[in-house]
Amino acid sequence: MPRPLWTGAISFGLVTIPIKVVSATENHSISFHQYHREDMGRIRTRKVCEVDGKVLSQDEIGKGYEVAKDRTVPVTDEELDRMPLPTAKAIEIVAFVEADSIDPVRISESYYLAVDGQVAAKPYTLLRRALERSAKVAVAKFAWHNRERLGLLRVRDDAIVLHAMRWPDEIRSPETLAPQEAELDEGEIERAVQLTESMALDDISGFRDRYREALEELLAAKSEGKALPAAAGGEEEEPGKVMDLMAALNASVKAAKETRGEDATVHEMTPGKPRTRKKAAPAKKETAAKKTAAAKKQPARKTAARKRTAS
Repeated sequence: MPRPLWTGAISFGLVTIPIKVVSATENHSISFHQYHREDMGRIRTRKVCEVDGKVLSQDEIGKGYEVAKDRTVPVTDEELDRMPLPTAKAIEIVAFVEADSIDPVRISESYYLAVDGQVAAKPYTLLRRALERSAKVAVAKFAWHNRERLGLLRVRDDAIVLHAMRWPDEIRSPETLAPQEAELDEGEIERAVQLTESMALDDISGFRDRYREALEELLAAKSEGKALPAAAGGEEEEPGKVMDLMAALNASVKAAKETRGEDATVHEMTPGKPRTRKKAAPAKKETAAKKTAAAKKQPARKTAARKRTAS
C-alpha cells in the first residue's frame, strides 16, 4: 500500500470510522531538469532571505501573512493545528445526494480511504453498503493543507473513494465563453449524431499515453546515440480556415468505421437534405401457397352445397 497522506476518521452521524488516506492515482509523466547549456551543470532553485541574502534551509522558513505593506503576521503550524475546526481530524459527512447532481468540473484530486485497524472494518463496510444500496454519494467536509475543503465519497469496487471538490465560488461562469448562436442544418446534426454512435465505446481502459511513449523512444535514442525517430506525418490545418462541415463529418464517420473494422461505406449527406428512412414494405396480401390451398378447398365446398340442395 502507498504511504498514507493523512490519517483521521470518517464522521458518519454518530459513527466514527478510523481511516488512512492514500492517493488513488499515479503520475507517469516524464520530468526534465533545467541545466546550463554550456557545461551541462544543473540549475538549482535556492531560497534566499531578502534582508541578509542568506540561503535558507527548510527548517529556517516559516509562514506569514502580509496584512499591510511592510507588515507581516507570522503564523506557526502549531497555531494552525489548534484552530477550532470540527473537520481538523475528521472527514465529516454533511449530506447524501444523487451522483448526477454533481458537476464534474468541481471534482479535483482522488484518494482511496483505507481502514485504520480492525475496529474500522465493520463501520467502513456499513458505510460502503449504505452508499451502494442508496445509489447516492456523500458530500463531506475536511481540512487539509491549512484550509477546509469539500469532498465527495463514493464506492469503487470494494473501496470508498474521496474526491476533493472545489467550492461553488471557485468555479468560473462559462457564460462569456459560449459562441454566438450558429445556424445548423438538420443533416449536419444527424451526421454528427452518427459520428458519436460510430465512436461509442463501452470501455476506455485500453487508451495509452502516446506522447509519453514517443518521449521515451526519443530519450532512449539520444542516450544510445541512435537516429531520432521520424516525425509523424500529416497535414496541418491553416488556422482560421473555413471548413466544409458536412464533408468533415462524412470523412470522420468513415474513418471511425474503418478503425472499428466495420463496413466503411458511408452514404454521403449534403446540407439541407437529411437522410430519409425507407418505409417498411407493405405486407403481401396472400402467398402463393395460401392461394393454392384455397383453390383446393373451393371444389369441396361446391360438392357439399350440391348434396344439401338435392336432399
